[in-house]
Amino acid sequence: MSQRHAVVAGAGIGGLSAALALHRRGWRVTVCERDPGPSAAGAGLVLAPNALRAFDAIGFDPARAAGRAAPAAMGLRRPAGGWLGRADAAALAARYGRLPLAVHRADLAAALTAALPEGSLAYGAAVTAVDQTGGRTVVRTAAGDLGADLAVAADGIHSPLRHRYFPDHPGLRYSGETAWRTVLPAEADTGAGTGAGTGTGTGTGSVPGYGATETWGRGERFGVVPLADGRTYVYATAVVPAGYRPADVRTELLRRYGTWHDPIPALLARIDPAAVLQHDLYDLAARLPAYHRGRLAWLGDAAHAMTPHLGQGGCQAVEDAAVLAHLLDGGEVPAALAAYTRARLSRTDALRVRARRAGRLSALSHPLAAAARDLAVRAAPARTTRRALDDLFSFELPALTE
Repeated sequence: MSQRHAVVAGAGIGGLSAALALHRRGWRVTVCERDPGPSAAGAGLVLAPNALRAFDAIGFDPARAAGRAAPAAMGLRRPAGGWLGRADAAALAARYGRLPLAVHRADLAAALTAALPEGSLAYGAAVTAVDQTGGRTVVRTAAGDLGADLAVAADGIHSPLRHRYFPDHPGLRYSGETAWRTVLPAEADTGAGTGAGTGTGTGTGSVPGYGATETWGRGERFGVVPLADGRTYVYATAVVPAGYRPADVRTELLRRYGTWHDPIPALLARIDPAAVLQHDLYDLAARLPAYHRGRLAWLGDAAHAMTPHLGQGGCQAVEDAAVLAHLLDGGEVPAALAAYTRARLSRTDALRVRARRAGRLSALSHPLAAAARDLAVRAAPARTTRRALDDLFSFELPALTE
């Protein structure tokens, strides 16, 4: 029996994870990326325990492979510095087997790429169509046609393949927020790298005695995530019209967050405006009817784009990859992809809706509404928080069908 061939559209985290998962199960893989070469762009990414469990299923250790990863427990604060809530790192590790892991997206992508066979990536080869007529599957790309047994659409939030094969879908919905993201280098003279990976660092990139934090204001948020080797991933969001772009990013961020609690002002002082990424936040306006069509499957943002308010966008893409490869061990491709839709659609769409609701809560701007929100967060029973985290962090591979 000849080796089966999978063509993956998109070399993001989801596409690379799917390619590696399939490769580890004996598939020949070709990853077609529209960009002309590897990119070092991107910022931080927090892999929750469910994503780490999915990587276990794939047979990939992001902490070892990426080399610069740090455990990340999360705390929630007010702009003046008071705590709305703090995750118990020991309890998290005990309940879910490990802490979330903070990595630089470019480091993770490079590690996934290095784990694939040489020559697996084709750059400058955007996938334009998947032809499934006449009993054959042909993937049309800008660099030529490829025969395949399976095609995977991991072509991102603006997925051309989603638009092409679900033309009646309403597409994307603007959340009302924009986001700024960047990664700050370590401060060699402050010892910021000491303990940054354990959440106990005392440099400007971390909160003494704690790790990652997110601060909720009125219509604004600011996040601080220590990475290994002293680097710090920072992000901020604000409620603004779609397409809003300040003339001076540093001035804008200082105006919005410069009076917030330490270490935010010190971090803002170190930002290189040229290294700040800004993206408006979108999610799918409605669920897709399915995550497959014949021998073509969608995963990650292409299938279920969600806002980042639960930190699950990339995590769900890794789950998709693990489940897809697992189910393809259980039978013929079309039947396995139908099982993939059944396994993934309800979970990911529920998280898409939940992320949207969480975004609305964190973006409240009226003083009374924001105060009521903060009170509700502080008063939430521990069992409610545990149940919510269980829904996010629990992941098991589905049973293979006979």
